Amino acid sequence: MNQARVLVACIGNIFLGDDGFGVEVAARLSARPRPGDVRVIDFGIRGIDLTYALLEDYERVILVDTIQRGGEPGSLYVIEPGASPPEGGLLQTHEMAPAKALAAARALGPVTAHIILVGCEPESFGSEEEPRMGLSARIEAAVDEAVALIEALAAGSGAAFAAGRTP
Repeated sequence: MNQARVLVACIGNIFLGDDGFGVEVAARLSARPRPGDVRVIDFGIRGIDLTYALLEDYERVILVDTIQRGGEPGSLYVIEPGASPPEGGLLQTHEMAPAKALAAARALGPVTAHIILVGCEPESFGSEEEPRMGLSARIEAAVDEAVALIEALAAGSGAAFAAGRTP
């Protein structure tokens, strides 16, 4: 049985510019002290690993990823996938598709955790012609704010954000 009550599941691809947001958040969270009941995992682009992790016995899962909602680059969003989905679908992200991992997990068994997405509006993923590594300046600046927000949500003090409001 899993002893952690909170999973912070960071998602992203460092070879696609701002898509590396979740990876950078994982690195910063991992370097900080945290309670023993909070587990931080950098899933990168491993959707199947995330699918199985969602089936574990966590009270809360905080997914961390980029999400395109039309806001200013670097804007942070807090969304509950079980709540009403944003326009255009549940989660418009990228190839890893956290929404698909969540749907697959629900098809395999009960997902008992309260799921929260902390998303960051990206500026650039680069392109096939010009791949891009590294975060743009506005997304880099949002990482520390995201870390503080995730720590509050993991500690349970983020109840004001649970309704899908953005900070």
